[in-house]
Amino acid sequence: MKSGRYTSLSEINVTSLVDVTLVLLIVFMIAAPLLRSGMNVNLPQAAAKEIDPGEAVIITVDKEGQVFWNKENISVQVLRERLEKRQASGRMKPVLLQGDKDVPYGKIIEVMDVIKQLAVGKLGLILKPRQK
Repeated sequence: MKSGRYTSLSEINVTSLVDVTLVLLIVFMIAAPLLRSGMNVNLPQAAAKEIDPGEAVIITVDKEGQVFWNKENISVQVLRERLEKRQASGRMKPVLLQGDKDVPYGKIIEVMDVIKQLAVGKLGLILKPRQK
């Protein structure tokens, strides 16, 4: 028999680690735009600059006329109460309003009126960029 010395190989095989990392990167690249979109509404088109919603509250009016605070279905009265709480606490972050193009104009004006009555700092409208 041989009486030579044997040494152990202490290298880590990183091939599978790189594979998993790349798969996770691809999953997050696909999922990130879906998380940002919020509610699915058919937005009207107009020539407008892109804005970053940041920490703004997104209020949505869908084609049935239902009002959503981010993704939570609320009534116009609850919207008024939440905006009053924000105003009282001094957290005047921008409010972004998006409405389906098929919703009656009066419903959008009703929601805008509630927002403007409470003197929210900034009100923005979310639109789909016009196709050229």
